[in-house]
Amino acid sequence: MKLELRGITKKFGSLVANDHIDLVVMPGEIRSLLGENGAGKSTLMNVLYGLYQADAGEILLDDKVQTFKGPGDAMAAGIGMVHQHFMLIPVFTVAENVVLGNEPVNGIGALDLETARARVKEISDRFGFNVDPDALVEDLPVGVQQRVEIIKALSRDAKVLVLDEPTAVLTPQETDELMQIMRELAKAGTSIVFITHKLREVQAVADKITVIRQGKVVGEASPKESASKLATLMVGREVDLKVDKKSMKTGSVVLSVENISVLDEREQRAVDGVSFEVRAGEILAIAGVQGNGQTELAEVLLGLRTSIKGSGSISLDGKVLGHVSVRHHLEAGIAYIPEDRNKDGLVSEFSIAENFMLDGSYGKPYAKGININFAERDRISKKLIQEFDVRTQSAATPAGKLSGGNQQKVVVARELSRGVKLLIASQPTRGVDVGSIEFIHERIVAERDAGRAVILISTELDEVLALADRIAVMYRGKIVGIVDAATSREQLGKMMAGIAA
Repeated sequence: MKLELRGITKKFGSLVANDHIDLVVMPGEIRSLLGENGAGKSTLMNVLYGLYQADAGEILLDDKVQTFKGPGDAMAAGIGMVHQHFMLIPVFTVAENVVLGNEPVNGIGALDLETARARVKEISDRFGFNVDPDALVEDLPVGVQQRVEIIKALSRDAKVLVLDEPTAVLTPQETDELMQIMRELAKAGTSIVFITHKLREVQAVADKITVIRQGKVVGEASPKESASKLATLMVGREVDLKVDKKSMKTGSVVLSVENISVLDEREQRAVDGVSFEVRAGEILAIAGVQGNGQTELAEVLLGLRTSIKGSGSISLDGKVLGHVSVRHHLEAGIAYIPEDRNKDGLVSEFSIAENFMLDGSYGKPYAKGININFAERDRISKKLIQEFDVRTQSAATPAGKLSGGNQQKVVVARELSRGVKLLIASQPTRGVDVGSIEFIHERIVAERDAGRAVILISTELDEVLALADRIAVMYRGKIVGIVDAATSREQLGKMMAGIAA
């Protein structure tokens, strides 16, 4: 089925998320929508899927104009969408999930699960998905759950399949398997729109690439183009994708973690008997698929969570931190870049200057006694804005008005402006443009080269391989192995799936 979007425009108040976007996807073509987070890719596909109504423009399927009042209309017309966050019921079987909302019934009006099972098996066998119709979704690996989402779309005769950031929760091996599935679907005539910000994947699977920046199509490219050229299209300027690092010169052990276990909100062990050391002058990356205990590990290191009573110890420069306040951890020399800057890193309504002083408003240099030293605060703010290249008109600008990349620079600037022994950087470039990624990577490496210990927690394997000196891989709360940065992607992928090094 041929898909054509003509002049699609979508506004949210004064924000123009999509600005007269044109797009054509031919039958059997894999078209990648490449762009930074916030560029407007997902908004465009949500318009296509009927989740949003366009303010202007047309959607055409096989040259016929369509009007979708909701996802039901889009599905009926042959459009399927696999969302970044899966829409599955964990306690239902694969077959039950696939037919949910479109249940087959027998002659007496009862649910016909045999027909549902047969439909799943037929699609699974046709494309080599290898999915058991009777398996409970909660028992399936993430990569197989994604196949269930694809089967669900195909079971409703989807001729156009939209995949929104489909590799965000996959291991490298699962990513390779998904790409093979995409090729098989395209060979069978399915039109695929592949939304991503990962250059490597675009180059591996796309037939054509459409680049979106700030809500507009800024160009089309071939997957044979260099990664640097694609990155330039994404951000509008030349970007150096290579991270330059000096040879590692490690010092003494800065952080020692011994047999730490942590419970999550459901009282399950999110971190289970984890031990490792980080030395001055090295970057230890914690790799793994999201949801394997990395978040809880970062929070216990900062004192935001407490470990299970009697389950081990955390020492900084040989001193046990114990169950003390977050302020104590910060004052001991820990800097923390949280994975969700909007929730844990910034107060959006506060100015940039006020966000700079969040960690230290109670003492020097920001306060004299009980009074804020506004002159010193403004001096420091001006200095940090220049040093960390925060793009803003004024330090008085509310942090929430900044772009994602500049918000992250405010967090990084604040954390690195203190006396730091250990930097914990959790997903430091999530939702950040390529240009800001380049800058943040340089600052992290600079901390390492200055003799600080660095823990990088990232689900982006390219980022891990670019920055790390050693890599610890977490799977279901445990560290399955610690290896050096020369380890192959294939081996790391196996470890991310729980296979010990």
